[in-house]
Amino acid sequence: MASTSSSSYGIEHLQKECYYEWMSLQAKHIVDLKEALMSQQSDDYHHILEELVGKIVNNFQKYAEKRTELTDQSCSSYLAPSWNSSLENSLLWMGGCRPSSFIRIIYALCGSHAEAHLSQCLLQMDENVEYGHDGDSTLRDLTATQLEKINDLHIKVIGEEDKISKKCANLQEDVVDMPIAVTAFWRDSVEADVAVEDALDKHEECMGVLMAEADKLRLETLRRIVEVLTPVQAAEFLLSGKRLHLSLHEWGRAREERRYGCVHVRMRMQQPQEAEPGSQRDRPLVDM
Repeated sequence: MASTSSSSYGIEHLQKECYYEWMSLQAKHIVDLKEALMSQQSDDYHHILEELVGKIVNNFQKYAEKRTELTDQSCSSYLAPSWNSSLENSLLWMGGCRPSSFIRIIYALCGSHAEAHLSQCLLQMDENVEYGHDGDSTLRDLTATQLEKINDLHIKVIGEEDKISKKCANLQEDVVDMPIAVTAFWRDSVEADVAVEDALDKHEECMGVLMAEADKLRLETLRRIVEVLTPVQAAEFLLSGKRLHLSLHEWGRAREERRYGCVHVRMRMQQPQEAEPGSQRDRPLVDM
């Protein structure tokens, strides 16, 4: 029993290290995206953005593959990570964010940019001020064709999410089936027998397969979105998604510090110092 506990701790430690390595890379992504979006005068502006977006998507693929590798050993830690705040864990779907939330980010940003653009136009009319436009398509400039493709993708992704959610529900129901429920009823001891351990191992293995399937859907959704958007739009989308994840991480931690005290929260969520490059603002959460 002690060796099993030690092994589980070791696996969770590897998973946590994987997460913090990803956070460190995310911090670099945010800085790179901001710098690339600001370098509009560069001759190869669009090429730089296209190359950076492709690199970020590939990095996410490598991270998903690493997670799958660690999930094969144990997936429970990913479904309710100790390194997350309670707020973050309450928003998780199969160990990460819902792929459909990627598309909701585009809708939100598209509307926000449209409002800002309208305000700017009104300001130009009132003050007779002229603002130049560099001709680059931002998220406020999504075409009807782009919106149609994104909407079709949204519907498809929600359907795939529902399939995975139903499989997860079936696995959760299986936990109260034979032999787990019957053993728990007839035995006063909390120690599980061989049959129960085998059943729980099988359950965790199946959940791991589902989580890998969810990660695959997240990656495919990200790739499809980037294919529809222009390099500028894709860079804006990725930067906004990373900042959203970071904000949720910071808001969740701040709420727990107010509720439970700073020492308790920092001890529970403390991460290695070497995984904190950049400013506090540039330390993002998991996923994109």
